[in-house]
Amino acid sequence: MYKILHREDLTPQIHLFRIEAPAVAKKAQAGQFIILMVDEKGERFPLTIGGWDREEGSVTIVFMEVGKTTRKLATLQAGDSIHAFIGPLGIPTHTDNVGTVVCVAGGFATAIVVPVAQALKDAGNKIISVMGFRSKDMMFWEDKLQDVSDELIICTDDGSCGRKALVTEPLKEVLETHKDVKLVIAIGPTIMMKFASATTKPFGVKTLVSLNPIMVDGTGMCGCCRVEVGGETAFTCVDGPDFDGHQVDWDVLMARQKSYCDEEKTSLDLWEEYCRSQMGGKA
Repeated sequence: MYKILHREDLTPQIHLFRIEAPAVAKKAQAGQFIILMVDEKGERFPLTIGGWDREEGSVTIVFMEVGKTTRKLATLQAGDSIHAFIGPLGIPTHTDNVGTVVCVAGGFATAIVVPVAQALKDAGNKIISVMGFRSKDMMFWEDKLQDVSDELIICTDDGSCGRKALVTEPLKEVLETHKDVKLVIAIGPTIMMKFASATTKPFGVKTLVSLNPIMVDGTGMCGCCRVEVGGETAFTCVDGPDFDGHQVDWDVLMARQKSYCDEEKTSLDLWEEYCRSQMGGKA
């Protein structure tokens, strides 16, 4: 069992947990992920590591309530425990000193981008960050991303904070005005990463994305997380999660992500019905 040392609600639907996991914290690196189970009968699902404290022996995760499992996870409080917390898994993000790097964060993936940007900054790179949210009330950690960036551009879909724009617009402008950009790292919703990669391709700038396909065991045995990259099959859990965004077959990835939509909806409906029954029929 892995104890929750701290809980913080970043927004009503996005939560931060600091988990007591000394073995994971000891080896965690930027870009890697963990697989957790809320309880012994729960599903296994991956979350990218949002930070760690080797001295305390803790690992930080940030998640958004979407389906049954994330909503169930959100019912836990500091002092409660998680059944399983396995990691670190995956290949760490390469954080060599290449010069100027643009980090693009979409929504709650800001929690993933911050440790990556920090590692790149520590390696001596100049960091230009672009973060995008649907609206101001969904924003968090803009101060943390600002601290590890030489320049930060904020945009929202509705214009409630920063620019009213999608992240691809300022990304294109940065590439047009900063000819020294050597690397773009884009992390967020699949559709955002797809179009960020399409934006950078004409400029010939290397672009890394962190993929999030369906995953079960996290060790390459089940094959559920397979993706097509450069015309070949790769397994996100052992070959990634970072891949060349210009080589990813985005259509195949998005189709596979929809494989269990009906089952996921049924599971959520049953969970909500159970919760209502526990509350005496109240919503």
